[in-house]
Amino acid sequence: MSWAIAEKGYSQRRACALVGIDPRVYRYRSRRDGDAPLRTRLRELSAERRRFGYRRLHILLRREGWEVNWKKLYRIYREEKLTVRKRGGRKRALGTRAPMAIPQGPNQRWSLDFVSDALSCGRRFRVLCVIDDFSR
Repeated sequence: MSWAIAEKGYSQRRACALVGIDPRVYRYRSRRDGDAPLRTRLRELSAERRRFGYRRLHILLRREGWEVNWKKLYRIYREEKLTVRKRGGRKRALGTRAPMAIPQGPNQRWSLDFVSDALSCGRRFRVLCVIDDFSR
């Protein structure tokens, strides 16, 4: 548009007709402010409350005195690329485990285990078995 007006000397109306837009679209200037204080406060709150989405942040902002529509807040939330942070997953063992060394003499490695059984009368009992791995 600006190129056609500046270089070719076309009128604004003719340049808009060539491109196929209404001249009011070309002349339009947004009167909306940048919402800079709201954006900074929203970023601060989302950094504090990492598991809060835009709905809960909207409630917190309303409690602080911000009068903002939730649709506008959602738009700003998306423009700032804010998301609810995912929780950490299950920690898995890294790498492969080294095989256990075979004992070369007595009293080098012991194993323990609980063993349970039942008597003929039905009473159950448990025994702690402690074994030397070399001599058993």
